[in-house]
Amino acid sequence: EEIKESASQTRDVLKQHFNDLKGTLAKLLDERLVTLLQEVDTIEQETIKPLDDCQKLIEHGVNTAEDLVQEGELAIRGGIGEQNEKLWSFTKKASHIQLDSLPEVPLLVDVPCLSAQLDDSILNIVKDHIFKHGTVASRPPVQIEELIEKPGGIIVRWCKVDDDFTAQDYRLQFRKCTSNHFEDVYVGSETEFIVLHIDPNVDYQFRVCARGDGRQEWSPWSVPQIGHSTLVPHEWTAGFEGYSLSSRRNIALRNDAESSGVLYSSAPTYFCGQTLTFRVETVGQPDRRDSIGVCAEKQNGYDSLQRDQAVCISTNGAVFVNGKEMTNQLPAVTSGSTVTFDVEAVTLGSTNNNEGGNFKLRVTISSNNREVVFDWLLDQSCGSLYFGCSFFYPGWKVLVF
Repeated sequence: EEIKESASQTRDVLKQHFNDLKGTLAKLLDERLVTLLQEVDTIEQETIKPLDDCQKLIEHGVNTAEDLVQEGELAIRGGIGEQNEKLWSFTKKASHIQLDSLPEVPLLVDVPCLSAQLDDSILNIVKDHIFKHGTVASRPPVQIEELIEKPGGIIVRWCKVDDDFTAQDYRLQFRKCTSNHFEDVYVGSETEFIVLHIDPNVDYQFRVCARGDGRQEWSPWSVPQIGHSTLVPHEWTAGFEGYSLSSRRNIALRNDAESSGVLYSSAPTYFCGQTLTFRVETVGQPDRRDSIGVCAEKQNGYDSLQRDQAVCISTNGAVFVNGKEMTNQLPAVTSGSTVTFDVEAVTLGSTNNNEGGNFKLRVTISSNNREVVFDWLLDQSCGSLYFGCSFFYPGWKVLVF
């Protein structure tokens, strides 16, 4: 069924494309013909007008001379008195007419002689391009390899399946399965992209194509893959003074309001074993008390996540565990930085040590291609965690997914 359906679609695409091409070529040839014919008309009108004027002047001079000769003949034939009067009138008129004053007639070699210059080699050039135009591929050079669900998004990974194909760019499209039209979501050289603004428990179709090195046209599309996310999208708490949220509440912007405190997630939607990602869209003035991280529970009254029962990274790269700064640090957070948290449960019972806390979690924080790994001790077990952020100066914008 796939072979027959794809073959039928390919035939339709080829027929439609070449019909459009023929129509476009015919239109372009007609337009060029009209342009050349207009040039002929213009040259003809501009070069023949002075010759027409010259001819009119000559004909007028000849007619005047003929009239004068006839008048002279009549004067000679008349009587003596009448003859003298007519001759006097004839002489007077002849003295005022310059019969030898005629316009200069151009030489024949100076008169334009129109012709069309047509290069028949264009047929060979066009024929060569037409014979090389279009290809039929038995399979696309790139296919979708994996779809990974994220809260409010899906990570799409693809790979080349044609070793002889050198890809310069990739193009990813998606649509809801109930929609008729795909839309572009990514064009670039990466082989992985996270598609955001995905509604939970809704099926989406994804497809990808590639552009060969040094070429303009795109390859055939990959076989569409269907994916969905069952995970609840991460959202910031709405209505918190000091922060403005996007329509989907996954982007928080620190505004100019005079307020301090931690902006928490609306619910504990981060579960152990998942990857929580923060992407810093824009930055403001950094402060050592700034924080981005996760916590076991919301605790109002704190101006930062640098407290007990929380782990976080400051905008200067310092890492805090239960309010204590670690020796290891990460690079400072800048515009475009991505900070990820991976939390795994290590023990779910008493640790019997002097470090405090009864439950141990293994935390990995990654940022700017570096990571720190440490154990996080909690007083009580928790299947899910809150996330939060705090900034003391406006301008910081953070996307969570």
